[in-house]
Amino acid sequence: MSKMTLAAACLVLAGTAAAGAQVLQERNISSALAVELAQATVAACAAKNFAVTATVVDRAGIVRAMVRADRAGPHTIDASRAKAFTSASARGNTSAMAETAANNAGARNLVHIQGFLLLGGGVPVRAGEEVIGAVGVGGAPGGHLDEECANAGLQAIAAKLR
Repeated sequence: MSKMTLAAACLVLAGTAAAGAQVLQERNISSALAVELAQATVAACAAKNFAVTATVVDRAGIVRAMVRADRAGPHTIDASRAKAFTSASARGNTSAMAETAANNAGARNLVHIQGFLLLGGGVPVRAGEEVIGAVGVGGAPGGHLDEECANAGLQAIAAKLR
C-alpha cells in the first residue's frame, strides 16, 4: 500500500469517526431523591436497631447525600461512602464483588483499586436498566445486613425510579 493510499484511508476513517460522534445523554440521581434514599435507608436500619450511615452517590461516584444515624460510629462515614463509590463505579453490588474477589484469583487485585471497598452494603441505584447512582451503608453488624438496609431504602423510593 502506498503512503498516499494509506493517508487517504486514515482520513476516511477519521471522518467516519467524527461523523458518528455525538453528545452523550446520561441520567443521574437528583439531590432530592438522594436525600430521600439516604433517609429511608437509615430508617430501615433503625427499625432493626442498627445505627448506620447511608451515603448516596451519583453515577460518577460523587457524594449527593449522606445521613448518619445517632450513635453511628465515625468509621461508618468512610465505609458507606467507599461502598457507594465502589458500587457506582463497578455498576454492581459490592457483596457480589467481594465474593468474586475471594473466589477468583484474577479478581483478587480489585481490593487494591484506590477508593474501592469490597464489603457488602453497596447497591447500585437503577432507573430501568441504567445505573444512575449507588447507595452505601456502613454500621450494621455485617455487610449482608448493610445490604438489606440499602435494598429496603431502594424499595421505599422504587416508584420514583421508573
